Amino acid sequence: MRTRAWITGRDRERKHIVSSENVWDVVVVGAGPAGASAAYAAAVAGRRVLLLEKAELPRYKTCGGGIIGPSRDALPPGFELPLRDRVHAVTFSLNGRFARTRRSKRMLFGLINRPEFDAGLVEHARRAGALVRTGAAVTRVEQHGAAVPDRRTVAVVLADGETVLARAVVGADGSASRIGAHVGVKTDQVDLGLEAEIPVPQAVAEDWAGRVLIDWGPMPGSYGWVFPKGDTLTVGVISARGEGAATKRYLDDFVARLGLAGFEPAVSSGHLTRCRSEDSPLSRGRVIVCGDAAGLLEPWTREGISFALRSGRLAGEWAVRIAEAHDAVEARRQALNYAFAIKAGLGVEMAVGRRMLAAFARRPGLLHAAITGLRPAWRAFTDITRGATTLAGIVRTNTVARRALEALDRRGRTEPQEREPEPVVREQP
Repeated sequence: MRTRAWITGRDRERKHIVSSENVWDVVVVGAGPAGASAAYAAAVAGRRVLLLEKAELPRYKTCGGGIIGPSRDALPPGFELPLRDRVHAVTFSLNGRFARTRRSKRMLFGLINRPEFDAGLVEHARRAGALVRTGAAVTRVEQHGAAVPDRRTVAVVLADGETVLARAVVGADGSASRIGAHVGVKTDQVDLGLEAEIPVPQAVAEDWAGRVLIDWGPMPGSYGWVFPKGDTLTVGVISARGEGAATKRYLDDFVARLGLAGFEPAVSSGHLTRCRSEDSPLSRGRVIVCGDAAGLLEPWTREGISFALRSGRLAGEWAVRIAEAHDAVEARRQALNYAFAIKAGLGVEMAVGRRMLAAFARRPGLLHAAITGLRPAWRAFTDITRGATTLAGIVRTNTVARRALEALDRRGRTEPQEREPEPVVREQP
């Protein structure tokens, strides 16, 4: 009979429940959306799964909390989204100017708070049969040496010195991943996101209900957002790492011009996002990585939840196959199949996202003019957010979009890296 429990870091007297097991089929490190999805996928396949999380749940994560169509479609069956708001309108602005609001009768996407969302996903994995242990920080994994009894086993070493054994390990421990370092994950884009959770009076909250703001920022590739969640507004900005002071000024100016400077944030936080390079490994031996630990996110928008959910599910499914492998050759074959699945799907989306980021960094005004003034561009935005297609799908199937991006690619190779003048767009309230 499968053991079902949620072991907290404070629940030390029950620690023997985990250590008395000989070898787990799959150990997942990190209980965010990627890790919880991996644990769920492996557990519903009937395997013995241990999900390790260094923090106590629920815990805060710097994240806008937008749930677009691909995220919704990747959720486990029966999962109820804890939505704080449903978005039907988007206001776009160009560094605070040329604002225009576009509306839709159908919901574009939903907004959640990460503590509730993540805890719900973990609970879903637990109900599927995974054993969840919080307060368990992992310092390293070992695939050779005295701690490893045989070639089919990986040793997961915790901060308190305990060693947990597994047939396969999934690293989902965030952008500063220890498991990612073991695998050798390489990144070629690092960005700094700053965010504030600002409680607001009811009148202000009502003004924002059902509407988000996206502001194309002053630094190349930067943008800001306002996401309403009941009586709190999530306000954030993101830009390339190395522009820390300018990014902080952008956030301060952004909050001030929104008229929110007089409200005290309940939480102020920052976070680095890292995008993998195209040749970055996704596995090493019986260890694979997913989500932020693998550098999997959309390079232009830096949207990571859908990438975490989708890569986590794939990682859990392939971890089961790796756990069943009786030798290194078969384990390697299954790990390569996992990498192929990631690259064929999410990798293609990332490649288009890199091209879009480069074009946006050079010509943000052109994007703003298109999405606020051209119906096909707005329709593409709504189709992507609802999950009817992806950015890569639009470029692949829409001749006009493909040729426009190719033209921007060519101009980017020949023009100097400088921002274009602001477009002539009628300002609207």
